[in-house]
Amino acid sequence: MIRVVIVDDHHAVRLGLQMALAAEPGLVPVATASSAAELAPLLNQVEPDVVLFDYQLPDDDGLTVCRQVKASQPCPRVIIYSAVADASMTVPAIVAVANGLVHKGVRPQELFEAIRAVAAGDLVLPLAQPLLDAAGLQLDTNDLPVLGMLLDRTAPTVIATTLGIDDAQFRQRVRRMLTRLMVPVGG
Repeated sequence: MIRVVIVDDHHAVRLGLQMALAAEPGLVPVATASSAAELAPLLNQVEPDVVLFDYQLPDDDGLTVCRQVKASQPCPRVIIYSAVADASMTVPAIVAVANGLVHKGVRPQELFEAIRAVAAGDLVLPLAQPLLDAAGLQLDTNDLPVLGMLLDRTAPTVIATTLGIDDAQFRQRVRRMLTRLMVPVGG
């Protein structure tokens, strides 16, 4: 059984996802939250295998929340599930250490397959060379090795040690990278 937490600020979306996941063999919705603040205490209470959340949350953006979730112990897999989840969000999602990026417009079966894939340790992050090239132009030259290590899924602590910086400095650097790569979202 794959235990899933759903985070979306729209009640109808949470309810619909909860019902769809409950009807799908092997997937179990264990909790829902409407904000990043509601998610934090749930992580320890229900210990999900996968956290599925929207990019646009009322109190934070999905990439920042992803980084926070991935720093928690135990560390669940994360899928950003959003109407703005397109190719332009792939590199920022990788920098945020997301395991998957799925557009809300996909068929339910595609979402279920993505959940199963990330729960099994696979990545669901469509990446093309033009996206990497564009990201490279937006980042400082000294951030390119960090991007490369993140693309290789090198652990953040290993990256910090390699760079000779502490964890706080690494988090600040990734925050700066995300700011440069941030996906603009319409009102």
